[in-house]
Amino acid sequence: QVQLVESGGGLVQAGGSLRLSCAASGRISSINTMGWYRQAPGKTRDLVAELTTGGSTYYADSVKGRFTISRDNAKNTVYLQMNSLKPDDTGVYYCSLISLGYTYWGQGTQVAVSS
Repeated sequence: QVQLVESGGGLVQAGGSLRLSCAASGRISSINTMGWYRQAPGKTRDLVAELTTGGSTYYADSVKGRFTISRDNAKNTVYLQMNSLKPDDTGVYYCSLISLGYTYWGQGTQVAVSS
């Protein structure tokens, strides 16, 4: 059983910053990919950023230069530092973990950016 526990969402004004955290526990391969998805109201769940244990990263074009993903492999924890936030960044942010061919999800944390 793999569990992902997220924290760090909230309400912030445009231009502000937030840091999301996600801690994974359970049977997790030492080689895995952790990431963050965002789901805005009425829209699909889209990949924002992801990071492999080997250090390879991906960022959606809309967040490049503003968001930074990082991880602590020893703690199976992934972080998302979000700077220069925009109202379009509003949504529920879900942590993901791909391990041993399965994708696991956190419960989601709400991020709201006011203009």
